[in-house]
This record gives sequence, C-alpha cells and structure tokens, in this order.
Amino acid sequence: MPKQKSLTGKQKAAILLISLGPDVSAQVYKHLSEEEIEQLSLEISSVKKVESHLKEDVLDQFHQIALAQEYISQGGIGYAKTVLEKAFGNQEANNIIDRLTASLQVRPFDFARKADPQQVLNFIQTEHPQTIALVLSYLDPEQSGQILSELPQEMQAEIAKRIATMDSTSPEIISQVEQVLERKISSSLTEDYTQTGGIQSVVEVLNGVDRSTEKTILDTLDIQEPELAEEIKKRMFVFEDIVVLDNRAIQRVIREVDNEDLRLSLKVASDEVKEIVFKNMSQRMAETFKEEMEFMGPVRLRDVEEAQTRIVSAIRHLEETGEIVIARGGGDDIIV
Repeated sequence: MPKQKSLTGKQKAAILLISLGPDVSAQVYKHLSEEEIEQLSLEISSVKKVESHLKEDVLDQFHQIALAQEYISQGGIGYAKTVLEKAFGNQEANNIIDRLTASLQVRPFDFARKADPQQVLNFIQTEHPQTIALVLSYLDPEQSGQILSELPQEMQAEIAKRIATMDSTSPEIISQVEQVLERKISSSLTEDYTQTGGIQSVVEVLNGVDRSTEKTILDTLDIQEPELAEEIKKRMFVFEDIVVLDNRAIQRVIREVDNEDLRLSLKVASDEVKEIVFKNMSQRMAETFKEEMEFMGPVRLRDVEEAQTRIVSAIRHLEETGEIVIARGGGDDIIV
C-alpha cells in the first residue's frame, strides 16, 4: 500500500472497512449504492496487506472527521472549528475541516431535519411556495409529509408540483434560504450545484402524508399536470411493497387480480414477497402456484413489469374504494 498521504479516498475507505471487520462492513454496505459497493469491493480485493501504522492513521482520520461532522450538525462550521481547535490545535483543526468539506459535505438544512416538524412548519408556512418546496425536498420524507399535510389545502398541490419539477438549485439560492431560516448550514462550502427535488422526491413525501392529503394533491395534479400525476401514481406503490399490507388486505388482492399476472409477478419477486403471498393462500392454491411457476420457464422482463403494474393498479383501486388500507408514514392510519 502507498503511504497514507498518497492514499485515495477509495483506498482509505477500503482500509477502514477492513479494519472494522466483516460484520460492521456489511452494515455499512446497506447504506451504499450498487456502484459504490462495486467500486469499494474492487478496492478491498486489491489490498494485499495493510501496515499497522496505515490502519491507525486511517482510523484516526475517520474518527476526526466523524467528530467534525457531529460538531457541525450541532452548531455549524464555526462551532466545529472552535471545538476542534481546542482538541487538536489550529492547524490540525483546519486540516480536519478541509478533509470533511472535500469528501463529506454537510447536507443543506441538516439542522431542520433534527427539528420538530411543527417548528419547521411555523417558520416556513408564510414563505413563497418555491421556498417551501426547496426546504421540504431536503427534509426526511416522513417529516416533509407531516409538514405538507398541515399546510393550507390550496397550497399542497402547488408545492408538490414544484418539488417534482425542481431540478438543480445553486448554492447561492440555498444559502439565501438558509439565512432567512437563520440556520448555520454549510451549503456554500461547495461550488457544485446541488441536485434535489424530482419526481422520486415528491413520491417519498406523498408516501408520508395521510390518504386524504394525498388524494387532494393528486386530484389537483390530475387537472393541472395529468402526465406528471400519472408518473407520480406509478411510483407511489410498487409490487414489492405488498409486504407492508396486512394479511386480510393481501388475501383481498389475491382474489382481485388475475392469477396469470400474479404468477408472472411472483416469478422474479424476492423470497420475502413470495413467502408472504403464499402464506395468504390456501395450502392447495400455494402448491399449485409453485408447481405452475416451476414449469413457466424463462419470462420476458417486460411481461413481468406489465403484470406487476396491473396488480399495483388493482391495489391502489382497492385502497381508493376503502376495501384495504396501505400503512403510511407516521403510523396514524385509522382502520374501521
């Protein structure tokens, strides 16, 4: 291995995971993208031997950056720098902050994500819809969903539309919004544009709101932006989400959908999905399904996706008619 100063970020990450051991590394992998996992695994596989001093240096650097990240989330860059200077001296504190801002940039509105949704709502509800959309797109989906549900009904669809159509926002604009919110967030540390919003963002937000709010927003978007509304609906509930339904709902879905669609959908489904669906069939029906699936042979992915789409449409229809309940963010669904 090269000397510590010449190590790349990937090499340091590989050494860190090797040092942490397989159990902890496996937990870290759960939070990475497929591309990151592939790159990191390749880097780990190329490591023959890690010298003890390199391991100690990387672990020490990771610990310092983790501390800095925590200090920043508590009180901003200024607070973090003050604490680090007291602990490590001025020069080392600057080095730690530089490493942190170069590799682990603080996500905008981090402080707001730690705040109570009602507090955030009180502060932003009088702002322009675009400003509200920007803030909500950076919060956790469930938190954003709670806030969106509490906003005036006439604003909800407009804000959802703005989140869905939001593209890149310059750090200058983000910085201005943060100053208005009086939050010490370090979005101005990078000159890169920050990607936020988009359809998936509004889908995650809508998954966190109550059914009534979701229906109001989607009905309004159906009129204003029908194509956008349709795309959002497609992503609101996917076939694999069937595991969140209770047993009675799954049994109702099984009775509702075409058996051939269900066989196609289960053909490539995860073991968890298969298990919960078969559990809600009679023993004879489950055995028949399994036998028929074994003799199906290869199936086209397009056919599977179309079958799953039809089942998802059936599930959403059953929810709309009140025959089943889909658990939503916050756990506040009322079943009668």
